[in-house]
Amino acid sequence: MRHHRPLHHPLEPCFERATASLTASLGDGSVRGYQATFRSFLRYLDARHPKIRRLQQVRRDPHVLGWLAELRSHLPPLAKSTLACRVVYLHRLLEELAWSKQIPTLTHLLSRDDVPRRDQILPRALLPEQDQLLQQELRRRDDLLSNLLLLQRHTGMRIGECIDLAVDCLRPLGPDQWAIHVPVGKLNKDRLVPVDSVVCHIVERLQSLRSQTDQPPGEFLLPRHRSRQTLIRRVRAAFRTAAAAAGITARLVPHQARHTYASEMLRAGVSLIGVMKLLGHSRPEMTMQYLKITLQEPTTRVSKGTRQFSASCPLSTRSPSFLISCRPAQPARFLRYRGAYPRDVPPRSPQRLRTPPSHPHWQPHRQNHRSTPSSQPTPKISRDWPVKRRYWKVGAAGLVWRSTRRRSAKGGRIATDNSS
Repeated sequence: MRHHRPLHHPLEPCFERATASLTASLGDGSVRGYQATFRSFLRYLDARHPKIRRLQQVRRDPHVLGWLAELRSHLPPLAKSTLACRVVYLHRLLEELAWSKQIPTLTHLLSRDDVPRRDQILPRALLPEQDQLLQQELRRRDDLLSNLLLLQRHTGMRIGECIDLAVDCLRPLGPDQWAIHVPVGKLNKDRLVPVDSVVCHIVERLQSLRSQTDQPPGEFLLPRHRSRQTLIRRVRAAFRTAAAAAGITARLVPHQARHTYASEMLRAGVSLIGVMKLLGHSRPEMTMQYLKITLQEPTTRVSKGTRQFSASCPLSTRSPSFLISCRPAQPARFLRYRGAYPRDVPPRSPQRLRTPPSHPHWQPHRQNHRSTPSSQPTPKISRDWPVKRRYWKVGAAGLVWRSTRRRSAKGGRIATDNSS
């Protein structure tokens, strides 16, 4: 973890203790986010309002509003997601200080309206020409980082997940079936990504290249001689170098290979749930973003230089069959009801179209006064619920099964309850 110089501000120990209290069970990334937030706020106070030395002196105007204006005028401009995280982190820190220091006014310094709304940006997949040129350049280089980028392109993993792959990440699933074990990453869960022979060859090439290094390679598939962040920066630099050597002038990032993989799987007919499992998403709404760009593209737009999965060579030949749906993905499949009625006929409620279920079969209970409630049949909860209420009552004859709703021999309801 990166160590910062102390700010020598009187409020720094208070914010340090609040950060330690909030991030006791969080990861290193969250700890760095909280620390960067309060250090930015204290640097602003020290530069613009040096007389602020106590928490009771902090006001929304001009202290907090001035800090927000400084964030928005930052050069280069900060992303809206970064601005939103800074505001939320500082609000939580102020709430923690308000509770620990008994200063209620700190909770009203920031509001929900201060959090900027994020832009709904669609995933940016690589163009077919860019994807083809980039893969050709990476295969031509054939070094450690280039093969790692090829592995990311053909599996849809994140850069951090590729960095953390173990040496024995390739797992057999059956005869001629393989999968890569992706370790616990961004969403704190691991997964298996089915692969084919091309990806198996890339993994074997990485294992052979890592053994040729001078230093001990370690337990990871990619040797890590320095920090993890340094290795990630090296991978990003190798991607930019390969893109420039391939003649691509557009600004590309390695994460676009993940977007390309997801859109390729949807065009090949993989179901939405299958793509969600492949990418490691926790919510279907995240995967639906790739469906938007897939539906906007023409269906005939395919790349000749990339591996395409079609009906003649489905992905199910080398991966679990639950990832492939029976027919290609269609927009109407994700609608709840399909307009299958004529236009001149008003649509009816789906409840009226269902076949009414038969009355549940009730088994007579045993006429045993010594029986226990667990020995009685459990009524089945269905659309006929609620069922008749029954209860146990202790009388002179012992434990008796009673019913609050009984009918006479003529079918009419009687007011009194008789023991069964």
